[in-house]
Amino acid sequence: MIGNTKKWIGMAGAISVLAGQFLVSPAIFAEGGNAVAEGKKISFDRKKGNCLACHNIIGAPSPGNIAPALVAMKSRFPKKEDLRMQIWDATIKNPESAMPPFGKHGILSEADFEKVVEYIWTL
Repeated sequence: MIGNTKKWIGMAGAISVLAGQFLVSPAIFAEGGNAVAEGKKISFDRKKGNCLACHNIIGAPSPGNIAPALVAMKSRFPKKEDLRMQIWDATIKNPESAMPPFGKHGILSEADFEKVVEYIWTL
């Protein structure tokens, strides 16, 4: 019985750590800025998010055309959590994806990652 209890406690801990990776950090809103506007800036930044290297975003300068256009995101991802997981690590759904795992590999800081998710979900 004790062995099973330890097993369940360990599993619960692992689940809570994983869930915490996908929750919006209140720190992104405490900075006093607009998370969506800042997320757009990061997404367009060729040295940070660099979404435009592959994706077309309506109205963006020099968008890419090798990945799906970032349009109708709330229709494609009714749950923001699903979009967050896609940006976190696209290889979860498609092991052959060329999209870098922005969250998993720490390409963006946690705060920048959350801002990008907020912006992309508005498209």
